[in-house]
Amino acid sequence: MSRIGKKPITLPAKVTATINGTDVTVKGPKGEMTLPLPPDMTVKQEGNELIVERPSDSRNHRALHGLTRALLANNVNGVSNGFRRTLKVEGVGYNGDVRGKDLVMKVGYSHEVVINPPPGITFSTEDKGTTIHIDGTDKQLIGQVAANIRELRPPEPYLGKGVRYSDEVIRRKAGKAGKAK
Repeated sequence: MSRIGKKPITLPAKVTATINGTDVTVKGPKGEMTLPLPPDMTVKQEGNELIVERPSDSRNHRALHGLTRALLANNVNGVSNGFRRTLKVEGVGYNGDVRGKDLVMKVGYSHEVVINPPPGITFSTEDKGTTIHIDGTDKQLIGQVAANIRELRPPEPYLGKGVRYSDEVIRRKAGKAGKAK
């Protein structure tokens, strides 16, 4: 058995799940999400727990078993608690600002870069725009939006300027060896 796949998913209070053969819809205080199921996987609800089952022990079914359970658990967590990804902006004059729903980034270009959030994503900033929070219910979408923002100006190893994840560690390089300080 898959270690991840065999664990039941406990539904918190105020979260309901509807199983419709080919997909599972999860509703909670933060929203509603639908997960299309792989053709061979089945989901059963027993009380306040969801259980993912597979038809055989083939390699493909074992892989799909754990994946389906993880995606379903992310949906349940997303509609009950939500997800947050935090980015740090470092550099002189580099910052982000929320105008309406849009995120306006100043990252060393001659112009400001405006990022429109996809549905279900909200931006917030703190520390004069050097910390950017991306909030939403879809873990994959939040990660993709954060990666797109980081791609605007990836952190560079000499001065550390750029956009990085809050938990990312940038290995710094020394620079020119002959430079006297």
